[in-house]
Amino acid sequence: MSCPKLIFLISVFLSVNLTAQDTFSIVAVDTITNEVGSTGASCTRLVLRIGDLLPGLGAINSQCDWVAENQNYARSLMQQGFAPQQIIDSLVTKDANGDSSRRQYGIIDLVDNGRTAAFTGSNCRNYKNHILAKNYAIQGNILQGPQILDSMEVRFLTTAGDLADKLMSALQGAKVPGADTRCLNAGISSSAAFIKVARPQDTTGTFFLDIEVQTEDNRGGSFDPIDSLQTLFNEWRLGHPTGIEPADVVKFLPGEFVLHQSYPNPFNPSTVIQFEVRVESFVSLIVYNLLGQKIKDLVSGNKEVGSYIVTWNGTDSLRELVPSGIYIYQLNSANYSQSKKMILLR
Repeated sequence: MSCPKLIFLISVFLSVNLTAQDTFSIVAVDTITNEVGSTGASCTRLVLRIGDLLPGLGAINSQCDWVAENQNYARSLMQQGFAPQQIIDSLVTKDANGDSSRRQYGIIDLVDNGRTAAFTGSNCRNYKNHILAKNYAIQGNILQGPQILDSMEVRFLTTAGDLADKLMSALQGAKVPGADTRCLNAGISSSAAFIKVARPQDTTGTFFLDIEVQTEDNRGGSFDPIDSLQTLFNEWRLGHPTGIEPADVVKFLPGEFVLHQSYPNPFNPSTVIQFEVRVESFVSLIVYNLLGQKIKDLVSGNKEVGSYIVTWNGTDSLRELVPSGIYIYQLNSANYSQSKKMILLR
């Protein structure tokens, strides 16, 4: 079944600039599952409208000075079967306001194992650029520098899991104060963020994953919108382990224990660990540091056959925050032991 849209409103906007749309974002596809996805953040709430998913076809992110007519035109061209680069070329020559120099696009489809194209107008504010690969496009403007886009790419490529996991991790790669430089004085990366993933059978408005977070403005506070988005994502993930419906998990029950890679990884502030018990047993799941010192018992008790998910929030047994670094989590039973690494980035 499809996931209803989740919207987390920190507070209500009293006013908004309807033209400015400076942001960092990524569009991507999974050519095995044919999922399409998008995530992004900005110091303006208009970022919530840039991600345009066409289930089974592709995705379009339109940013810098966002214009609805341009995004609608791009959608129409993709529906007609035009390739991403053809869509970009047409958008540049037929800009709704006659000035494509203030536009930025990232477009991807599912044809030929993924086709991508991007465009960054010369009059988008610095730092501005985009990164293209076979199955993703990352773009941003009014950024601190190239490290924002580079970090997003590294996180996307190195994160285990499905498309949703990779997108969420990529966005975490940009969670530094002032990633969008207008939010620097507030000490946050952005003031609004979103993540969306659509499966081929989804329809517009009923995507598999659709979460938005927004704040009143860019004054900051005790949270970063990307962290708030991560919290909601983790809650969503509990009902959708590894990107498949819970009912489907039972179909993959071999006669052994399985410990999955935590996601996201690297992470901040929390990560999710999934493991599967194939024989009713006493099970422990323990976090260690690289010195072999026990940090925390996450699970200790008898478990029936099934799939389990545990969240670690980066604290020790005394509920104190542990420092950044590499940690080991180990699943143990009478006849089974397996360990994996995870990276905490404060």
